[in-house]
Parts: sequence; structure tokens; C-alpha cells
Amino acid sequence: MPLPRIKVAKDKAELVQKLLDTKGSTGAFQTYADIVAFAASLGAKYQKRVPLKEISQTEPAPISLEIFISRGYDRLIELIAVTDTQDIEILSTKDAIVQTTKIKIFEEYANGGLEKLAHELRGAVDYTERLVLILNTERFAPETDEEEFDLSRFL
Repeated sequence: MPLPRIKVAKDKAELVQKLLDTKGSTGAFQTYADIVAFAASLGAKYQKRVPLKEISQTEPAPISLEIFISRGYDRLIELIAVTDTQDIEILSTKDAIVQTTKIKIFEEYANGGLEKLAHELRGAVDYTERLVLILNTERFAPETDEEEFDLSRFL
């Protein structure tokens, strides 16, 4: 049985192409799989899961799961699926329906992450520079302790 393919929404295809590092571009990623994995991580972080309406059939065409596995992203796919479903049974490798569900969850988070990226990169000339700024903002964001009760809001 052939491995499934990870699909990209048609309305996000142009953004994905621009994020790819090619001659004369300001893209930051080496492969489409890298872009989709980053977008899925971003979508999961912000809990932005958006169903795909229309699938891109040209550039980027659906990407074989084998590419994600070879780049080590299979664990990311599983982690996002377990986090979303809160069910360890999603890690089963024998059930084709479970495999399809994992892929669908990953694709939808990637689509949500691409929406977030499109918003963040709007107007940017150099995508690499803007991505570094986004990552640094996350890295150096002030930590908030949600468990501590803050009385200052009542003053």
C-alpha cells in the first residue's frame, strides 16, 4: 500500500512557493515538507486548525509521507495528533483509518499555520528576516505564570 500524501490548500500554494529557498527568492526553507512541518507546528501552537477546502494539484503537489519520514517529521505528525485528540490510540500504525486521521489533523494545523504566516508575512520583502523576527519574538516573550493569582487587576 503506498504511503499517503500531505496536501496543501490551493489558496496557500503561492505562499508555500514563496517560502521555498530557490534562486532569486527570499525563501527560508529547503523543501516543501519543511514549510508544511513549520506551519503545522505554528498552527498547533496557536490552536489554529483550518480544514482544507480546495487542494493544490500543481506546485506544490501533494507531498509523499515518505519525505516527511525521511526528514524526521513523522514524530511531529504523531505529536500533533496525540495533542489534538488526547487519545494515545492515534499512534497505531496498523489501522489505515487512524493513519488518515493523523494526516488530516496535520494538514489542517498546517493550513492554520499557513494562514497565520500569511498574516505575519504580509508586506514583507525578505521572508527570512521576518521569520527570524517572529521566532525571536516567541523566544523572548515574557513568561506568565498562569497559576499565580494576580491581585493587581483589582487595584
